[in-house]
Amino acid sequence: MQTCADLQYRRVSFQIASMTIPTYKIDVAAESVYLADRSDEDAPRYAFAYTVKVKNAGTVAAQLISRHWIITDANGRIEEVRGEGVVGEQPKLEPGAMFEYTSSAALETPVGTMRGSYQMVAEDGTRFEAEIPEFTLSIPRVLH
Repeated sequence: MQTCADLQYRRVSFQIASMTIPTYKIDVAAESVYLADRSDEDAPRYAFAYTVKVKNAGTVAAQLISRHWIITDANGRIEEVRGEGVVGEQPKLEPGAMFEYTSSAALETPVGTMRGSYQMVAEDGTRFEAEIPEFTLSIPRVLH
């Protein structure tokens, strides 16, 4: 019978192949400004410009294919807008890259909101959505 002293121990080491798991993460930030010169309060028509920054915070390049906006005015009227790309482009964003654009929207009320999503395709073929957080459209002096 063998005793513990008789047993030979062998050091076994093995290496796990390092593998990067792709992440699909798009950060979106937006801000708006009232366009008094393109508005007509008697109509009523309130025009706003909004600037959106889209940043690829993931590890895989991705292309913005289409958009879906939900625009809500102060009366609860909802308008949905769907279309290809943004401002006539379908930008491809490498990891860490940012794309910025400005567009506009009009409401029948002096206050409203916009939110939505971008439909994205990663370079590995994975399709995913990037949420556009809600932001406010407001003429000056309406909101504190």
